[in-house]
Amino acid sequence: MPDSPELLASDSERERAAESLRAHAADGRLDHDELEERLGRAYGARTRGELAPLLADLPVPAQPEPRRLPQISPLIAISVMLIVIWAVSGMGYFWPMWPIGAMALGGLKHRGRCMPASRYLRTP
Repeated sequence: MPDSPELLASDSERERAAESLRAHAADGRLDHDELEERLGRAYGARTRGELAPLLADLPVPAQPEPRRLPQISPLIAISVMLIVIWAVSGMGYFWPMWPIGAMALGGLKHRGRCMPASRYLRTP
């Protein structure tokens, strides 16, 4: 029962509530007097149950979209790794063309046969 209203509120929880109140005041949802009253009650709150009513009539701020790393094709990553190995080993005969070519042909052969990730991964 971590969300029980009888649990004592921590300083960081009080500070989060105060920051949320300030953000709502900056958006024009609270006037100065109401902000000061709610901030006083937030900093004076002993339990989580005393913090909840301060934000109950205000909308929950939208969570920012998580940053996604760019997708790098495994063929490109392995090709770069093979070319780096070739360059470090003396740059003689360009042997990476054979494994890179085989991977490219395999990728072309099986192109379109795999189910796209959007069909089997559901995002909330």
